Amino acid sequence: MIKNKLFRFFIFLIVLVLLSVFLNSQFAFFKRTAPQILVSDTIYTNLKTPLIVRVKDNSSPIKNVKITLRKDNDNTSIVLADEKNIDKTDINLQITLPKLAYQEKTKFYILDIQANNSNLFNFLMPNTAKKQMVVVIDEVSPAVKILSSSYQIEKGGAASVVFQANDENLDKVFIQTNTGKIFKVQPFIKEGYYAALVAWNVKDENFNASIIAQDKAGNISKQALKYFLLNRNYRVSTINLTDTFLNGKIKTLSKQYDQNDSNFTHFENFKFVNETLRLANEELIYKITSQIDEEKIENFDLNLFLPLKNSQKVADFADHRFYSYNGQAVSSSYHMGIDLASTAKAPIISNNKAKVVFAEENGIYGLSAILYHGFGIYTLYSHCSSLNVSQGDKIEAQSVIAKTGVSGLALGDHLHFGVLIQGIETRPEQWQDRKWIENSITKVLDKGKKIILNEDK
Repeated sequence: MIKNKLFRFFIFLIVLVLLSVFLNSQFAFFKRTAPQILVSDTIYTNLKTPLIVRVKDNSSPIKNVKITLRKDNDNTSIVLADEKNIDKTDINLQITLPKLAYQEKTKFYILDIQANNSNLFNFLMPNTAKKQMVVVIDEVSPAVKILSSSYQIEKGGAASVVFQANDENLDKVFIQTNTGKIFKVQPFIKEGYYAALVAWNVKDENFNASIIAQDKAGNISKQALKYFLLNRNYRVSTINLTDTFLNGKIKTLSKQYDQNDSNFTHFENFKFVNETLRLANEELIYKITSQIDEEKIENFDLNLFLPLKNSQKVADFADHRFYSYNGQAVSSSYHMGIDLASTAKAPIISNNKAKVVFAEENGIYGLSAILYHGFGIYTLYSHCSSLNVSQGDKIEAQSVIAKTGVSGLALGDHLHFGVLIQGIETRPEQWQDRKWIENSITKVLDKGKKIILNEDK
């Protein structure tokens, strides 16, 4: 009797195992799937923050996770984590290296990670995942050294810098201002050296900026840019709105760009055009002009930006305009560029070679072209009557790119001209000053280049 029971139990076990194997081989739901260990093959640490090891399983709860640490040339290991009966499908384990381990003169260790799940149909054959990852210990911050820079930066203006940033595990290098604006930097001459233009936003009362270099372990170095700050006062204007203006250009633009125009009063139309539409148009401009090539700079030459021959300036850069109607304040805005006028439909010239990155209508700016000249420098040409270029075109210096006009919010035929550095409007007159370009850009790059090349001698 006992033998029969043992025999039947043995047969039951065999059937159960065969059924499990059959189901795993026939149905995806029952197939053996091991947990996923979602960590990089190499991880860098400065020992200030725990390492994060993520384990995930899309089909079954995770049962056990074991993590051990060893030196690359030593099989002796230390158990850092041994979690059992977890019963979760997604976990993050915080791993702290033991003090005795990282006090040794070893730059990297090996983490051995093993995880298995509790798949019911694989109870005789656990679903196990294994992974080895290298842990690199790096407690040294990158070295940053300024080689040359502009002497000063003025409010609404630009400046340049050439510097060196070294670290065997270097990850990020950029320049950040006190307002959080980030300027990308470009490789210069050879590996480990960088150059950049920065700009002081005219709407910011103060300016300071630092080079920030961060390695893969999270070590950060900061080096302040020591420019002499030159404050500059810009024009403030009070403009009385007329019924002719409100019923003309404003009404037309409001109707063109807002479907609710029919329900707007004169004031609402103006506020929509001067605030809502203007903001959207400027955000598009800033987005386009915030990009920068990552290619290495070796030589950079720049001609003066003189887009309109025999022209007169008819509106200033950074003019803070306050609008009123019959003595009542209505709205305000900044005029971020200069307006130049000559004859109607006058040819607009690009004095520098460029790539056309925008060529179409843009709300209050009308028919516009944006050109990229390299090194983070963009120029804007607005209120055009026609364009001779298309997006994607590459043009040579002295090319006629458009003709002046009255598109957008222009009342008379003119060109709205702007120069932007990585999305920041700068005073165009600087870029029409040969001495400023030479002192602030050309000499800075030349000096930096000589220092870099002389280091090889």
